[in-house]
Amino acid sequence: MKKSAVYYPSGVCSNQYNITIEDGRVENIEIIGGCPGNLFGISSLIRGMDAEEAIRRMEGITCGGKATSCPDQIAKALKEMIEG
Repeated sequence: MKKSAVYYPSGVCSNQYNITIEDGRVENIEIIGGCPGNLFGISSLIRGMDAEEAIRRMEGITCGGKATSCPDQIAKALKEMIEG
């Protein structure tokens, strides 16, 4: 089954994620705003990955003194898509 969603992260530099999951795998993720090189790299690395594995790898990562990070926010978005 294919699911697409728009997620608006909080507490980070990026401001929108357009995500598509198909059959439990991250088919595509477009990240708007934030550090373009790093976020393009992250989206390339998780493309094709099992969404639950991506969540396990990124959940809880912080950025500087912040309580969250773009990877953590991506994990939250993926979790919301899987659970709801």
